[in-house]
Amino acid sequence: MSTARGTWFMRDRPVAIWLFVAFLVALVHPFFASSRWLVVHLVVLGVVTHSAMVWSVHFTDALLKTKAGFEERRWQTARLSIFQVGIILVFIGVPTNIWLLTLAGGTVISAAIVWHAIALGRRLRAALPGRFRITVRYYIVAALLLPVGATFGVLLARGLGDPWHGRLLVAHSMINLLGWVGLTVLGTLVTLWPTMLRTRMAPNAESTSKQALPVFILALVLVVVGPLVDLAAVAAAGIVAYLVGTLWVYRPIVAAARNRPPSSFPALSAGAGLFWLPIGLGLMAWSLLERGSWADLSDSYGILTTIFVVGFALQIVLGALSYLLPVAIGGGPHVLRLGMREMDRWGTARVVVANVGLALALLPVPSLVRVVLSVLVLVALGLSIPILLRGIYAGVKGRRAAAEQPPAPDGTPPQPVAPLATSWSRAELVTGLAITAVGATIGVGLDPTATRLTLASSKDQNPSAVTPTGHTTTVEVTAKDMRFHPAEVSAPLGDKLIIELKNTDTTNVHDIVLANGASSGRLSPGQRATVDVGVVSGDIDGWCSVVGHRQMGMVFAVKAIGGTGGTASVPASTSPRIDFMKKWGADFTGIDPVLPPLTDEKVHHVTLTVEDVKTEVAPEVFQTRWTYNGGSVAPVLHGRVGDTFVVKLVNNGTMAHSVDFHASEISPDVPMRDIAPGESLVYTFTAKRSGIWMYHCLTAPMTAHIAAGMAGAVIIDPPDLPKVDRSYVITQSELYLGAQSGPVDAAKAAANQADAMMFNGLVGQYVDRPLTAKVGERVRFWVLDIGPNRPLSFHIVGTQFDTVYKEGTHLLKNGRGPLDPPDYHSAGSQALGLLPAQGGFVETTFPAPGHYTILNHIAADAETGARGIITVTK
Repeated sequence: MSTARGTWFMRDRPVAIWLFVAFLVALVHPFFASSRWLVVHLVVLGVVTHSAMVWSVHFTDALLKTKAGFEERRWQTARLSIFQVGIILVFIGVPTNIWLLTLAGGTVISAAIVWHAIALGRRLRAALPGRFRITVRYYIVAALLLPVGATFGVLLARGLGDPWHGRLLVAHSMINLLGWVGLTVLGTLVTLWPTMLRTRMAPNAESTSKQALPVFILALVLVVVGPLVDLAAVAAAGIVAYLVGTLWVYRPIVAAARNRPPSSFPALSAGAGLFWLPIGLGLMAWSLLERGSWADLSDSYGILTTIFVVGFALQIVLGALSYLLPVAIGGGPHVLRLGMREMDRWGTARVVVANVGLALALLPVPSLVRVVLSVLVLVALGLSIPILLRGIYAGVKGRRAAAEQPPAPDGTPPQPVAPLATSWSRAELVTGLAITAVGATIGVGLDPTATRLTLASSKDQNPSAVTPTGHTTTVEVTAKDMRFHPAEVSAPLGDKLIIELKNTDTTNVHDIVLANGASSGRLSPGQRATVDVGVVSGDIDGWCSVVGHRQMGMVFAVKAIGGTGGTASVPASTSPRIDFMKKWGADFTGIDPVLPPLTDEKVHHVTLTVEDVKTEVAPEVFQTRWTYNGGSVAPVLHGRVGDTFVVKLVNNGTMAHSVDFHASEISPDVPMRDIAPGESLVYTFTAKRSGIWMYHCLTAPMTAHIAAGMAGAVIIDPPDLPKVDRSYVITQSELYLGAQSGPVDAAKAAANQADAMMFNGLVGQYVDRPLTAKVGERVRFWVLDIGPNRPLSFHIVGTQFDTVYKEGTHLLKNGRGPLDPPDYHSAGSQALGLLPAQGGFVETTFPAPGHYTILNHIAADAETGARGIITVTK
């Protein structure tokens, strides 16, 4: 037999090596070109194809009962070595654009695979009649298809233009993934799957495989012919036929799973892979019929590739290897359990995180949510590398120990190693779901506005066709200090535009992304890239897509010269762009953050006048705010428990408005009703409980009215509140910009697509006009999250809070928590976490002079306006 017991470098090591390389490339893929291609081919060629070459021989020998020594191990090693040389040439040739290397690599790979098919055919001819010869035929057909796919791949590397690039991409990927990988997997699992489950094989397993193979061959012919003759419907019919064959083969596979559902990692991983294959086939058929052109299909091929490569192929291989490697090492049941025990570590959790994370990442979620989920999937799959190595080591070590251990005098076998307890799988299921949920939540917290950066489709961006001039305009652009230099270039309509981009920054990675889809890829300091923008048919917007850089003002524009062309831009292109590095003018005063002092009055008469006011919400950025009393944020009201507030609401605005005081406990029907322009009402309530309470306009859509400025704070002092040296009020809210000087963008507010964050109604005002304090003074910060949508983690850099009061109760008081002993005063807090409409206060003393930053420790929001400075002096 060609795969004898024990270890064998060409069987056990290359897969682990290529898995590790793929993991590393996936980690750094944003920073160099061709990385996505490389990750896919590291998995498909380095991991999946190598494994298929090894284990298809193993199964052929087992099924056909091939005589020992039929083929010497050195010949199989030679085939695999030649194959490894071929893929190394391809991995070098494609990224470096050396086509001759790619051609040589494709030729070497094809030669090794053809040799592999011949070796399988020799075994089949020499074998006596028996069951499951059909499996070997699957292997041979699959092997003969791979050189066809390799030929298409080499032609793709030549750099063919559209539509041939898209047509060959479909033919190349489908013949390799469905022909070579798919047939090998489906031919193997009919027999391997019941073995992994430790259950009997369905009686119709062999006949089902025989019936399906002609269907698969016909389907693959259609899938290849369709793109070559420019008939997407033919290719779609081939995909549907392949899906029918797949579901037919699944019949005995599902029957085996019903007898004994999968519980170990090998079976769960392989089962998950089988689940993704029909999903990918259905989506592929739909995409072929739905897309307007082959180029459109190739532009959106990422999801399909991810499903077929990660969801299907990689999980199948990881599951199969986790089962087969301990078996191949040998040593008896005792040693087998040692290896299986290692392979099954955290198995359920790994499968749950990988598959739930993958499913969520494929949905239209914000970009950073997708990034975090992708990292979780990568880690879950990447853990297979050390676990595979641990399993091999455990099996080898156990085999050696068993060989060296003298037999017991009474012939008693060694005590078996128990497998991992099945109850752990239930706990791991919950753990895996929790990890994925936390990851998605972290992604939303990091950059919940990322959905607005989605590119418009190219066919929507340039509606006006222009006649190409045949001339090329080349411009040089540098990226430095969060700016492009120049930030705007011009090119004649019809010219082909080339941008030569250099990152001259000393620390930051940058790129340039244009709204028509052209991109430079990530550039490290000192790197250059050439961006082919294509034929200029109108103005085009651009930006740096590194998280936060666009918001900091790193934007770019292409202006078309002559005629009228379409405009390529992202949605809401009329919104003014905020420069978060720009300072407020010398005459700027801002909103006073000092808490209004208490008066002796027990009844507070307040008039709130609704007005539409054009307000500078950020330097040189204006919005028409809907206000109470003209400010970008509503005035702070201050009282004690038992005080009565008589509020007259006067609507001098242009639409209906209302008010809701959270500090009140009254029926909302009358005082909280909408009032039309020119009307007024009186709202009376008595404050019964202490805290910082939000008040706001309740008129629908409430998100827009709150975001437009119609919200503020009512502070009701707790009884016996100690005096402090200074008291400040900080409210956080979000800014949703429409056109310059226009009203709030209600659609953005409803979608939580904020342009900036604000403390007390203005962007970054306390950076240029800092708060003040002195060393040793006790300072109290009343904090309220106005929202309407985003949470707040209030933090001051360089100090700690010894008193924390949240939503009506002390969490800390003078360094002592509610459960701490009376003489303990060493507790502290670093942040006050608030959801929208929640509030409280914190107290601190500053240890030394300096400039202390106040911020929302949700860093993305701090970097877009939710921050300020406290200048502390002696």
